[in-house]
Amino acid sequence: MTLPHPDRQPVSLACAIVTVSDTRTPESDRSGQLLKQRLTDAGHQIINYDILKDEPQDIIAHIQQLKQENKVEVIILNGGTGIAPRDTTYDALEGLLEKTLPGFGELFRYLSYQEIGSRAMASRAIAGVYKNILIFSLPGSSNAVKLALDKLILPELIHLTKQIQG
Repeated sequence: MTLPHPDRQPVSLACAIVTVSDTRTPESDRSGQLLKQRLTDAGHQIINYDILKDEPQDIIAHIQQLKQENKVEVIILNGGTGIAPRDTTYDALEGLLEKTLPGFGELFRYLSYQEIGSRAMASRAIAGVYKNILIFSLPGSSNAVKLALDKLILPELIHLTKQIQG
C-alpha cells in the first residue's frame, strides 16, 4: 500500500467536536473524549466541544453557529449515522454540505466491513465541506471513531484543509 506524502510542516488546526446523542453526557462520552485526545496528541486545537440531541435543526444551527463564532477549520461529529429513527445526523448534513467527499464514506464502510462484517453497510458516515470548514460525521462507537481517525482522518486532515483554503 502506498502512503500519502507527509505534510512538510506540522500545522495545528482549530477543531470542534460534536457528539450527537440523546443519552450521552460529558462523563459518558467515550468517543468525544477519544476525539479530543487523539486530535490534541496530533497537535490540533480543540476550540469547541458539545453534546447535542439528535435533532436535525439543532445540528444545522450548531454548525452554522460554529462558523459564525469561531475560527473553526474542522468539525467532527460522532453519533446519529445509523438507520434508526433517531439517527438524523446524515440527513442534517446531506443538505448542508456544499461539497461531499464520497470516498470518505466508501472507504470508512470498507474498512469497517473488514472489522465488523456486513453490519458496516448500515453506517451513513459522511464528509464534506461547508463554508470552507471540513466536516466529518462518524458513528458514535469508539471503535469506529478510532478506525476513522487512524486510517482516514488524521493522515489527510492537513492536506484536505489546505485544499479547501486553496
